[in-house]
Amino acid sequence: MSRDRLSSPVLAEAIWRVSSYSGGQGECVEVANNIPTLIPVRDSKRPTGPVIAFTSHAWRAFIAHLS
Repeated sequence: MSRDRLSSPVLAEAIWRVSSYSGGQGECVEVANNIPTLIPVRDSKRPTGPVIAFTSHAWRAFIAHLS
């Protein structure tokens, strides 16, 4: 898998949910945590737009930094 693009089949399996860290004001971040090796993140207003993918370790570090 390329570093700059996730394959469509991988993202087709993603089950998206609004992040519990989103404020609920329509400016939401969605995450999919059903892909074993990655945590894809996207803007809920642009579901077909770009996706940023974190490793599980990087995602945990990111969330810990927010707390």
